[in-house]
Amino acid sequence: MPQAVLSGLKKYPVKLSAISSMLDSGGSAGKLRKSFNTGVSFGDIRRAVLALSEAPQAVKASFSQRDSSGHVMANVFCTAVAVATGSSETAIAKLKKSLAFPARHQALPATLSDVELCAELKNGEVINTETKIDISASKKRSPIRRVYLSSQATAYPLALLAIKNADLIVIGPGDLYSSLAQILLVQGIAPAIRESKARVVYVANAMTKNGETNDFSVLDSVNEIEKYLGQALDYVVYNKAPASQKKIEATKKENPNLIDAVRVDKDLPKEKFIGENLLPVSGKVVHDPQKLAEILLKLCKR
Repeated sequence: MPQAVLSGLKKYPVKLSAISSMLDSGGSAGKLRKSFNTGVSFGDIRRAVLALSEAPQAVKASFSQRDSSGHVMANVFCTAVAVATGSSETAIAKLKKSLAFPARHQALPATLSDVELCAELKNGEVINTETKIDISASKKRSPIRRVYLSSQATAYPLALLAIKNADLIVIGPGDLYSSLAQILLVQGIAPAIRESKARVVYVANAMTKNGETNDFSVLDSVNEIEKYLGQALDYVVYNKAPASQKKIEATKKENPNLIDAVRVDKDLPKEKFIGENLLPVSGKVVHDPQKLAEILLKLCKR
């Protein structure tokens, strides 16, 4: 979402509130979370802060670099502040200050509760922690039946307020279960969206991911999002442009967990499903931020 949605919309005179998942248990952010018992991980919110940052490119690049252990410097920074102050909230605030985060925007945690994302597979197997949900494309596993949190997670109050005051709520793009459903499972988030007067838009992923969305179509993902949201979406934005095999292979090379382009169902109702060519002219199978921003701004005015 930071690259696809925030980097495009920030060029317009709008106020953006990015609500990030905080329960990663793998990668740089997840490893630091476990090693230093910070309770939450800073990877996703770090990406949102960087996407909206007005700091010089050299400063943003330094926070994006990895140390000799493979940890992203922004994650190390947040972890150090959280350990020193005993507050993840303070860590996020200091990261924003260091990166000249604009006052008109918000980068908010979905929760600061220390819980884990779990998955029940269709064969009855249970997977604990977010990192175990991700598997490489070379491995096979029973599909996910449902995801849930190991215990109750309390929504961050400002996140609920941002949802209440929104004109448009955008869900995705992002990992269906390990990012998007994770946020919707936080106590209070889904009810706040249902009670909001804002239009709710889901931006469907352009690629399927092994272990999460194998063989999924646009409609398959929509059905899952609506299940965790507890209501129908107002709009669904999806890419309808065929991706060349060259683009697909380039995308898979960078992210080995990805499998193929998402299938587009036939006869999707046009009043709800908005299919456009969302791919950039060259490069990988990703959403073009400018194309997506123009669509979302039009939906905000409907």
